[in-house]
Amino acid sequence: MENLNDSKDINRTWENIKQINKNLTEDSLALYELKQHKPWSDEKCPRFLDERKQAKMQWFQDPNQSNTDNLTI
Repeated sequence: MENLNDSKDINRTWENIKQINKNLTEDSLALYELKQHKPWSDEKCPRFLDERKQAKMQWFQDPNQSNTDNLTI
């Protein structure tokens, strides 16, 4: 660093130091990418909820074993 003559050399040296520091930090901290999670709701959810609602309505109207089984599936 004693041989730096102008601001271009100083800036280049500073950029090198920053990059080396960044690389060492990433390696030592073992940074990782966050996983993208699938959304919990998809096109199946509204259909399932409608089927569940229908089964519940049938059970309210006639609480026999068959309707109870349909409700718990």
